[in-house]
Amino acid sequence: MLKIYNTLTNQKDEFTPIEAGKVRMYVCGMTVYDYCHLGHARVMVVFDVVVRYLREQGYDVTYVRNITDIDDKIIRRANENGEDIHALTNRFIQIMNEDADALGVVRPDLEPRATDSMEQIIAMISTLVDKGYAYAGDNGDVYYNVSRFGGYGKLSGKRIEDLQAGARIEVNESKDDPLDFVLWKAAKAGEPGWPSPWGDGRPGWHIECSAMSTHHLGDHFDIHGGGMDLKFPHHENEIAQSEAATGHHFVNYWMHNGFVRVDDEKMSKSLGNFFTVRAILDNYRAEEVRYFILASHYRSPLNYSQENLENGKAALTRLYTSIRGLQPADRPGADCDSYRDDFHAAMDDDFNTPEAIAVLFELARDINKCRADAPERAASLAACLLRLGDVLGLVQSDPDVYLRGMAGEAGGRQGLSDDEIEALIARRLAAREARDWAEADRIRDDLVRQGVVLEDGAGGTSWRRG
Repeated sequence: MLKIYNTLTNQKDEFTPIEAGKVRMYVCGMTVYDYCHLGHARVMVVFDVVVRYLREQGYDVTYVRNITDIDDKIIRRANENGEDIHALTNRFIQIMNEDADALGVVRPDLEPRATDSMEQIIAMISTLVDKGYAYAGDNGDVYYNVSRFGGYGKLSGKRIEDLQAGARIEVNESKDDPLDFVLWKAAKAGEPGWPSPWGDGRPGWHIECSAMSTHHLGDHFDIHGGGMDLKFPHHENEIAQSEAATGHHFVNYWMHNGFVRVDDEKMSKSLGNFFTVRAILDNYRAEEVRYFILASHYRSPLNYSQENLENGKAALTRLYTSIRGLQPADRPGADCDSYRDDFHAAMDDDFNTPEAIAVLFELARDINKCRADAPERAASLAACLLRLGDVLGLVQSDPDVYLRGMAGEAGGRQGLSDDEIEALIARRLAAREARDWAEADRIRDDLVRQGVVLEDGAGGTSWRRG
């Protein structure tokens, strides 16, 4: 039985979906005005594994991850660049997707944008105003009245009395109480705006997720995830907005991944220890970064250091070496049942990826033991390692290509050489001519994971680095 640490109850709760066999899950996505950093990568990889495991267990998962493509930071950056806002956000959405693809992250089923969701956002704000949970200030903004919602603080454990004691109203604010937060911002001169009952403006950040999640998943859904930094006030405000508007319990299971640290210090731009995904991928391959993320439990702090990434590189080398030269069986045999059971036990314990990875190393050890004397068992165990590795998005590349890349690295630059890419494309073409579509797709996906984009056309297949 899968148990998830539920931030709402502060304990591991047995997972029971609202609708048998189906899971509806929402994760707060990126605000697209800059390159993705390691914290973003952790969110993407952590919840990618959650989705992969739920699907491996037979659930029909609907995974929604939103995009915030309008807010103060986006407007400010576009003005600094002298760039159209939509051009800016579209550019960084493409960059985000390229980073996610490199890290082996499966695309969400739905990825709504705030700017495409204005109808739902305005409708939810209108409902809150009509029910007395929101009001228009004399500055044209619309605010949520926190004091009207009796359950405020149930996710974060914060009491309204304590919050009020430390709060203050900024100069020129028109809200009734320091704790009230903005739902709709009146457009200032030169800013983009959308028509609404309260005048042209744009949504506050919190209301976007309430409107998009309930629109695509319903008023009550199974899992809501995001980084620990979103627990308060963002997710607390989502609960207040959504439950006041719909009259229903919002989410059953809240999941929050831990913070990222760099050499045991909090990652921040002010400390100069801020790393983008692209900067990290200049020195480490994407699978090494993915392994590094999953080698720590998702709720634990993730400490970025060269030593930890080097450990990830060495660990993947051991796994790939164990299956190199083997022809894995079509499917794992009965001798794999115990490994599979141990893997599932680890993942059922709040997605304990470090323990699940330990099972892969048990398999690698036993493959090495029986390679010479029991090749059929080695092939069966190799199939098991690949099957379980796929749940984590690990050990899915061609072992020879991966290990040749290890030997051929120079100057810290990672990735396939041009000759290796051409060789894989040739193998893919041969597989397609033999109508071996599964092998052709595997090679294509392997190239995508390593940052190579294929473009099939009438004149053949061309490629470029993503």
